[in-house]
Amino acid sequence: MDGPTVVNFGCRLNIAEGEAVRTAATAAGAKDAIVFNSCAVTDEAVRQARQAVRRALRERPGAAVVVTGCAAELEAGRFAEMGARVVRNDVKALAESYGAGAPVARSKTYSPALSGADHARAFLGVQTGCSHSCTFCATVIARGAARSATVEAVLDSARIALDRGQREIVLTGVDLASYGDDSGTSLAALVEALLSLPVERLRLSSLDPNRIDDALFALLTGEARVMPHVHLSLQAGDDMVLTRMKRRHRRDEVVDLVQRLKAVRPEIAIGADLIAGFPTEDEAMFANSLALIDDCDIVFGHIFPYSARAGTPAARMPQVGRSMARERAAMLREANARRRHIWMDGQVGRMTKMLVERDGRSGHGENFASLLLDRDAVPGSIVPVRIGARDGDRLAAQALEGFGA
Repeated sequence: MDGPTVVNFGCRLNIAEGEAVRTAATAAGAKDAIVFNSCAVTDEAVRQARQAVRRALRERPGAAVVVTGCAAELEAGRFAEMGARVVRNDVKALAESYGAGAPVARSKTYSPALSGADHARAFLGVQTGCSHSCTFCATVIARGAARSATVEAVLDSARIALDRGQREIVLTGVDLASYGDDSGTSLAALVEALLSLPVERLRLSSLDPNRIDDALFALLTGEARVMPHVHLSLQAGDDMVLTRMKRRHRRDEVVDLVQRLKAVRPEIAIGADLIAGFPTEDEAMFANSLALIDDCDIVFGHIFPYSARAGTPAARMPQVGRSMARERAAMLREANARRRHIWMDGQVGRMTKMLVERDGRSGHGENFASLLLDRDAVPGSIVPVRIGARDGDRLAAQALEGFGA
């Protein structure tokens, strides 16, 4: 083997941090290690991590099997009993975590995490942890309080991505919109600093709607290099559920935010995180969440059924039940697919610039529409296209004059 095998589960932040894990394990000389960078957003994510670890231990008995990430924090004892080495989430980027000796002490700082050159887009993790303690979420248990990388360190990482030819940077974090709370700066200030570099496309991952202030709103709606794609951490569309989740926004505030975003920049595509079957959710509450898809024109839904996370307040609330949660999640996904297909059909005939993925044919438009080119292109290039007919969840893309320039 040329180096350690790193398997990333879950979010874009884990993709970014996975490259740091690979570098650290390589530096430690753990060239034959298999490192599982796990996720714990749902019990299914944890189950998948356990299953993958068991398989590796069974199939590769001589290899060092390491588990890190959020599931490793929540179930360290269980993974250790299976025979895996556990590395804490906040020290997984340190080489000494993969060498011999005592476990490495927790870190109180955060260094930016940059994904590898194998992606057309560069995922750049700029913060970790969360300080808001939503009742359903185990992130605070797994990652601790919010911590941000310095602006200077983020810019250094962005320069690395640009120097290797990655023309789109995606900022990510556990609670991205809280960036800078611990250092007296802000996400808007970080975005402005990044735009001082020759960044052609900048995309932001999930944002807490409560934290989109005037400065960030102005960048989302008025800066051409910030892509017209806003993904919101909504979780529900009913005020009682939001209260019991301990979210800081309410339904009308989100609807108003989306209306204001689209009034200034109509081409913005809206994405959202939504949970189905939260404890105590009745039919009327669920109906409000279902209606939110149309009320906020949500075309990119990240939808999953609620699953109780041990140690969280929501796990002690009256449960709706797994089957009901899954049924409601399916209804949300169906409604979201219908809304997305209507939106995609409305894109036909429009022109956009497409970032080409490593296969040379697929990619995404500025509004994150999934596109398939009618000819080969240079991976990582940005090409002008006219959008054609929809095929499922992908749109055809015809290369225009200037293609390949």
